[in-house]
Amino acid sequence: MKNGILLIVLPITLYAACASGESKPADGKRDTAKQAEAPLPDTALFRLVQEQTFQYFWDGAEPTSGMGRERFHADNIYPQNDKHIVTSGGSGFGVMAILVGIERGFITRQQGRERLEKIVRFLETADRFHGAWSHWINGETGKVQPFGEKDNGGDLVETSFMLQGLLCVRQYFNKEEEAEKQLVARIDKLWKEVDFNWYRNGKNVLYWHWSPNYKWIMNFPVHGYNECLIMYVLAASSPTHGIPAEVYHEGWAENGKIKADPPIKTGTGDTSFPYQLHLRHQGNPPNGGPLFWAHYSYLGLDPRGLKDRYADYGEETKNQALINYQWCVTNPKKYKGYGPNNWGLTASYSVKGYAAHAPDAKNDLGVISPTAALSSFPYTPEQSMAAMKHWYYDMKDKVWGPYGFYDAFSETDNWYLPRYLAIDQGPIVVMMENHRTGLLWKLFMSCPEVKTGLKKLGFESPHLQ
Repeated sequence: MKNGILLIVLPITLYAACASGESKPADGKRDTAKQAEAPLPDTALFRLVQEQTFQYFWDGAEPTSGMGRERFHADNIYPQNDKHIVTSGGSGFGVMAILVGIERGFITRQQGRERLEKIVRFLETADRFHGAWSHWINGETGKVQPFGEKDNGGDLVETSFMLQGLLCVRQYFNKEEEAEKQLVARIDKLWKEVDFNWYRNGKNVLYWHWSPNYKWIMNFPVHGYNECLIMYVLAASSPTHGIPAEVYHEGWAENGKIKADPPIKTGTGDTSFPYQLHLRHQGNPPNGGPLFWAHYSYLGLDPRGLKDRYADYGEETKNQALINYQWCVTNPKKYKGYGPNNWGLTASYSVKGYAAHAPDAKNDLGVISPTAALSSFPYTPEQSMAAMKHWYYDMKDKVWGPYGFYDAFSETDNWYLPRYLAIDQGPIVVMMENHRTGLLWKLFMSCPEVKTGLKKLGFESPHLQ
């Protein structure tokens, strides 16, 4: 469940257990939803989906650490019994979801703070590498759980997803109560201890991994465009280990090569889409990458009115979502069920293992991932609502479980797997709230360090005025 880039090297055997399976009843886990006799008002359904998905990080959290489990299998089948494995990035999305839970009244402010204190306590004692956490962590011990043979050290991308969430928590708990002040101070310390400069490996680019055993052998300098923009923004914003602007422009933007000039025209066959891309997406996919690229960095980083010399990020993210939608409506590969109320291609479980589904002939495998449409609510509110209503009212017995909609399904292959991934559930809760109130955008963009970092990199944003 890494990102679209790392899927190239992701060991598929880690996800072999998801190759097939029909949906089964949940194993007694809390289910806050009840089958409605008549359609709910849209606002009520919106809240129901948000609350049920939030439970992944509340009722479903790993008990010792309070962190989000890497995955949850409602059919109770786990590869190598890994229920105790937690994910740093997915848990970063989860701490943002906890803030949503407080605001929506799913939990109290005190309950949320106490859970976040447990998570921060775990993060303080878990293995770190020049301040960065590993991708996977043993939730019972805090020790690294290798994501791959040589991926057993610091993961700066996943760490950045966690920091994005922690900074939102820091901004949220602003009362002059001792408990809140202590939580804020502990988070501030964790943030300042991440050595972004170390992860340059002496160059003007940020590297994804470092291992105490294998050093830089994974050799993964992070160039854009993909889901990693937040890492460069945080690196520029760090008050203790901040990077100079040239690391962003030479590394991430590859001296301007990230910008598509002329813009990329999208479509399929003889059908052109009325949406263009102004950035060259990693790997040069013809219609943009998997849709999580428009989500992960923008859970806190507000794309509305966010611009630099390369792109208007509000336009880029919206266009990526609309292209994804239009591909599924056009349905050039004639998959069963695709249409205006059944769309969304992103990285998720797949019929065979795990895949970065995207809107092109090679990467569209007939698998719909609900997180793609639901996390796009800020960009495609009508299209996302249509999909949510269809899945809940017409397909609920196949795609709905204890923590909301299951990760992925395929009508073409009659494949409905009752399983979840933290990195897919978290963005649903957060982006639905950003659509509703802009809560996480307001919190993250209020960080003074983030404002300074964005200005250093040459960004414009209404939040900087």
